[in-house]
Amino acid sequence: MDSGWGFLIGLLGAVWLLSSGHGEQQSPETAAQRCFCQVNLKRPCPFWNDISQCGRRDCAVKPCQSDEVPDGIKSASYKYSEEANNLIEECEQAERLGAVDESLSEETQKAVLQWTKHDDSSDNFCEADDIQSPDAEYVDLLLNPERYTGYKGPDAWKIWNVIYEENCFKPQTIKRPLNPLASGQGKSEENTFYSWLEGLCVEKRAFYRLISGLHASINVHLSARYLLQETWLEKKWGHNITEFQQRFDGILTEGEGPRRLKNLYFLYLIELRALSKVLPFFERPDFQLFTGNKIQDEENKMLLLEILHEIKSFPLHFDENSFFAGDKKEAHKLKEDFRLHFRNISRIMDCVGCFKCRLWGKLQTQGLGTALKILFSEKLIANMPESGPSYEFHLTRQEIVSLFNAFGRISTSVKELENFRNLLQSIH
Repeated sequence: MDSGWGFLIGLLGAVWLLSSGHGEQQSPETAAQRCFCQVNLKRPCPFWNDISQCGRRDCAVKPCQSDEVPDGIKSASYKYSEEANNLIEECEQAERLGAVDESLSEETQKAVLQWTKHDDSSDNFCEADDIQSPDAEYVDLLLNPERYTGYKGPDAWKIWNVIYEENCFKPQTIKRPLNPLASGQGKSEENTFYSWLEGLCVEKRAFYRLISGLHASINVHLSARYLLQETWLEKKWGHNITEFQQRFDGILTEGEGPRRLKNLYFLYLIELRALSKVLPFFERPDFQLFTGNKIQDEENKMLLLEILHEIKSFPLHFDENSFFAGDKKEAHKLKEDFRLHFRNISRIMDCVGCFKCRLWGKLQTQGLGTALKILFSEKLIANMPESGPSYEFHLTRQEIVSLFNAFGRISTSVKELENFRNLLQSIH
């Protein structure tokens, strides 16, 4: 393996510590050091009503108790330091036109709030959970690891089928290779599909590859954390080589598996690129990973910046400058289509019948959406003030948590590919 790749994979331990959700070794002593992920798993599916809920125990998610959530997180869910909070409040108070605000009717104030929310979401690639909802809960990701839960079959296939068939710019006449919900699959369908794909513009091809890469990454996780044995006393989780081969072996998948793995690496490069570009946002003095523990917050920020600087030094990032580079009007429309398609996929995650799968699906989808938001906000990031609030470009705590957890998951997939390669070599 190239030394650059090996080095980045070696960053996993640090990323895991920051994102509070990956790996099982040397976990923090208290839940208060891990309950950072806030998610609403009770949002109704916006597309269909016939959701079959997974009744297996492994599908359940255990939320944090209120006393386990750090005070700094509960009191400031989207701010990062007491100093920043005070500064923002002072600026907002100085700019507020009190006489005008007091004259607004309640109905008008609600309308203004909706406009503000619309403006805030205009550059977002995901439909984020309402963290103010009474259904939103904090989750300790270490206690709810992503692994095989038994959620499979038509209900699970339906989710991915809707994503691919209705949200990847694909016409119904083009059949996807190895689609479990379609009959009559064969080489002709594969040739037709990839001929169609190669005929798309670079942005739409990239969109499909990102979704395929995310799908592949999730399948790697499930194959690496598979339920191998279950007794009354314990459960044994580990690498299921047969499951991995069924999903990725070149012969068993008729050449489709290696394509999926290439798309996984493509996704990895996209997320690396986003992390390198967002470095200035985290370098700002006012930014703090605010949990209420000042010493730990400062150490975490130093560790975060160290990781981001190392990522920035990696020479093989994806170059997105060719995206949306044609006619301005057409490019703007294409970018908006790109964004809306991805937002739709983030909404589909609320239709997943397994709550643990829904948790990790939402988290990784939003992480990728945050990476895309960063990639296409280069000018806004470059124009951020050195201090004080950044109104043009901002990441919520929810976006930050999902961004690093998603990168941690993709990095874990890359590492697991090496593990599977060694296991396969040992049995041949």
